[in-house]
Amino acid sequence: MLMRTDPFRELDRLTQQFFGSDGTAARPSAMPMDAWREGDTFVVEFDLPGIAPDSIELDVERNVVTVKAERPARDEQAEMIAAERPRGIFSRQLVLGDNLDTDNITAGYENGVLRLRIPVAEQAKPRKISINAGSDRQAINV
Repeated sequence: MLMRTDPFRELDRLTQQFFGSDGTAARPSAMPMDAWREGDTFVVEFDLPGIAPDSIELDVERNVVTVKAERPARDEQAEMIAAERPRGIFSRQLVLGDNLDTDNITAGYENGVLRLRIPVAEQAKPRKISINAGSDRQAINV
């Protein structure tokens, strides 16, 4: 199961609108995300348009997945007419439940979308337990 642990996300968005949207290491920009379940796999997608694939870092430590990316600043000599796209560092952390297999996460990046596929752990999948009819004991078939 995927757990959200960012109760201040809206406050962060308002702060970024007020103070500017360029992310720094101390104050990274928000990274929009969708998450859903497909059978025995959780799928998480992050919007990272215009981010070079080699600037994306994906780290897993215990049950925390951290995605970090950077869109570099424009050349300072350029005369900007409009600058609405956020630049700088983007970061997002997901706290995963114990029922997900963090050792087998796969990641792909296509058309500006980073997609993680996180399988459900074997011990968390439903299983049948058979009962012997002529005995006080239960036989467990796993």
